[in-house]
Amino acid sequence: MARRAEPPDGGWGWMVVLSAFFQSALVFGVLRSFGVFFVEFVAAFEEQAARVSWIASIGIAVQQFGSPIGSALSTKLGPRPVVMTGGILAALGMLLASFATSLTHLYLSIGLLSGSGWALTFTPTLACLSRYFSQRRSLAMGLALTGVGLSSFAFAPLFQWLLSYYAWRGALLLVSALSLHLVACGALLRPLSLAEDTAVGGPGAQLISLLHHGPFLRYTVALTLINTGYFIPYVHLVAHLQDLGWDPLPAAFLLSVAAISDLVGRVASGWLGDTVPGPVARLLMLWTTLTGVSLALYPVAQASTALVVLTVAYGFTSGALTPVAFSVLPELVGTGRIYCGLGLVQMVESIGGLLGAPLSGYLRDVTGNYTASFVVAGAFLLTGSGVLTTLPHFFSCFSASTSRPQDLVIEALDTKVPLPREEGLGED
Repeated sequence: MARRAEPPDGGWGWMVVLSAFFQSALVFGVLRSFGVFFVEFVAAFEEQAARVSWIASIGIAVQQFGSPIGSALSTKLGPRPVVMTGGILAALGMLLASFATSLTHLYLSIGLLSGSGWALTFTPTLACLSRYFSQRRSLAMGLALTGVGLSSFAFAPLFQWLLSYYAWRGALLLVSALSLHLVACGALLRPLSLAEDTAVGGPGAQLISLLHHGPFLRYTVALTLINTGYFIPYVHLVAHLQDLGWDPLPAAFLLSVAAISDLVGRVASGWLGDTVPGPVARLLMLWTTLTGVSLALYPVAQASTALVVLTVAYGFTSGALTPVAFSVLPELVGTGRIYCGLGLVQMVESIGGLLGAPLSGYLRDVTGNYTASFVVAGAFLLTGSGVLTTLPHFFSCFSASTSRPQDLVIEALDTKVPLPREEGLGED
């Protein structure tokens, strides 16, 4: 374990960025492109859209709800063995899914087993990355999470091509082989010990302090609302386009268009998050609002040109909100509490991931189209952006020299809740 007084802002941290890049590609790149399988599952099992939507929703929910387990194991064992184990589980779930004979089998294999593997990989990797960077944290997050955009650009047409030649069972076998590379990503992680760690106490003390911290709780509510509508296009956009008369391959390619703009948005937002003075939460609110508006406008767009333009806008803004969302959290709770804080946030926002896609599919079944689905998804994001405005110092004016107003929030977190002396927190 490397020991430093404060985050090094580089060094081996760039190898952690590389690991997070491929890890995000192999987790959320697969999830975002899974809408290509949606139509195949509806036809193969002759089920309604709402029931098929539960496959991706269970996977997202298990990944997020199981994040505290990954965080706790990483605190005890370090992130490396935890992430490597998660890679094995994610690959095994896809492998077993290729033998499924009912939707229940897919719920258990992809949703539960692969979702558990994703829970052990995503949160520990990003928490480890947050501890390596301070001044360049948003940029590092943006670069790491570009893996989602690049893989979405590649995976959507790739999966469609695999479905054409190998059917959905053979395609899932190859996705399983891709997921096994998560083991190599975990091998690159090196745990880092910081001076702040001795002051935050054990997981129990950290949990108590977080549950009494109002800004952290409001931020968690905001991300839960955002998460409810965030994934809807990646689950239902292909089916929506086919309802409009598009062929499957061009519809899948439009997801790749979103992935390209998503990639640009992540890098641009990461750079802005480190250079623009004031709370990073302001940028997050801006990107969230624009994403919600673009979702709500999907039913209005009917022409091909309008749909492409709207998809580009959605891809950029949805990609831009991701790195700053993860950058706000360590500024609220401190790097010493990042494992516990990120795990708790991911667990709570799993409610949104669990309900979002099935709700969208249910509205499709009731109304016969996806108009209400996209409007409701946009409304969730707009509500979440409203909650973000309640964070401390959001409306304050800051000069360039006041680069991190959330440092004041960290101080408040350290003093607001007295923690038990027996857990090593007498100094607090």
